[in-house]
Amino acid sequence: MNILFFGPNGSGKGTQGSILKDKYNAAHIESGAIFRENIKGGTELGKKAKSYIDAGDLVPDDITIPMILDRLKQDDCANGWLLDGFPRNKVQAEKLDESLKAAGMELNYVVEIVLDREIAKLRITGRRLCENDPNHPNNIGIEAIKPNGDKCRVCGGALTSRADDQDDAAIDKRHSIYYNEVDGTLAAAYYFKDVAAKSDATKYITLAGEKDMKSVTDELISKL
Repeated sequence: MNILFFGPNGSGKGTQGSILKDKYNAAHIESGAIFRENIKGGTELGKKAKSYIDAGDLVPDDITIPMILDRLKQDDCANGWLLDGFPRNKVQAEKLDESLKAAGMELNYVVEIVLDREIAKLRITGRRLCENDPNHPNNIGIEAIKPNGDKCRVCGGALTSRADDQDDAAIDKRHSIYYNEVDGTLAAAYYFKDVAAKSDATKYITLAGEKDMKSVTDELISKL
């Protein structure tokens, strides 16, 4: 089962991905982690990516996509994968679609978590990250997943908040990219929505992100 995940920051996308990873024994691939692994491992693609990152530039798609495809071919992806955080625009979506087909990789599901922009922003400012697993749900503004003081409600680990989660300008910048239906991330999601409409192999799933975490999980699993 190969799944492409879309959802704005604050939608619970990472948490849902972590749940599916455990349920289906599939690899949860986050694009940011791929960069870190390649740079740390000193791979040729990692060295090229680092040169752009160090210069403050975006890593070109002709480096990013081969890096992602290489990750999707690793042994832990044999039972399936969940790709999260890429593509971020329509051009990347088109190139990823072409590359998956060329590599003979079937995309089974595309999942979009739909959430109002203002609700997403409120969730971001309240979320706290567990030192043991950042996908453990902890949010000081949501009663159902409120942490135990400064400890993770799931495992008791220490909690921190990301500096950019408390920065209005940073949140607005991330959301402006995601909610852009012309050439941003939603445009990428809608590209795959069109692909799914013309394909028997790929199914497009939308989820109501304003619901509580368990309800979203139940709806997601029922549609897979």
